[in-house]
Amino acid sequence: MERELRGAALYTPVVMRVFVILPAAGIGTRMAAGATGAAPKQFLEVGGVPVLIRSVMAFLAVPRVDAVCIAVRGLERERVMAQVVEFKLGPRVHMVEGGDNRQESVGNALAALECAEDDVVLVHDAVRPLIDPGTIERTIEAVVRHGAAIVGMPAVDTIKQVEKTADGAIVTATIPRERVIHAQTPQGALFGLLRRAFAEANADGFSGTDEASVLERAGIEVAVVMGSARNFKITQPGDIELAEFYLDQELRHG
Repeated sequence: MERELRGAALYTPVVMRVFVILPAAGIGTRMAAGATGAAPKQFLEVGGVPVLIRSVMAFLAVPRVDAVCIAVRGLERERVMAQVVEFKLGPRVHMVEGGDNRQESVGNALAALECAEDDVVLVHDAVRPLIDPGTIERTIEAVVRHGAAIVGMPAVDTIKQVEKTADGAIVTATIPRERVIHAQTPQGALFGLLRRAFAEANADGFSGTDEASVLERAGIEVAVVMGSARNFKITQPGDIELAEFYLDQELRHG
């Protein structure tokens, strides 16, 4: 019996945890263009709730998510903490100091997380507040299965490759649409893979535009999970109204 118990212990399944990083240290220059004193876009409200808080709430709605880590500028820390308390987000929400760019902010959060090598880490744009639980779940499953994954949408328009000239640009090739996606978030990987990819990028002075570019550079294959039109990034004036429209449609149709 003792031998059987020892043998059984060897096959105890490992509980994989899920962590989410929300880089929210950006200033949002496009949104604030022409608007003196405009708030950073992550603090604008959609349906009476700040964009950042909506994004946090979306991940907290997924029971598999163990913790959400917000990377925020030091000057905004008090404001974010007050919002976390106001909306009763609970102990799963944590904060770290944001960096000068997205990669630094995510790197700071990775350094603060107490993760096992096989835990799942997702990174989500703080200004994509309408991400749905189903897409989050599918992304987690894709990371577990493939090691790394991103959310993306197929290209609808014809995609042209161009070369810049003094007068603008000229077309050099047409890229088949079936070979192109529009990247969204969350993007993520197993903690060990993501940490290694970031370490290599930092050592070489490489700055990626998203997590997938850092993972790709490290030779890590990244799977694609189908996204949705409503998971858009609030960047321009008018995007708040579009988000309000989607929320209104959701309330009307349940």
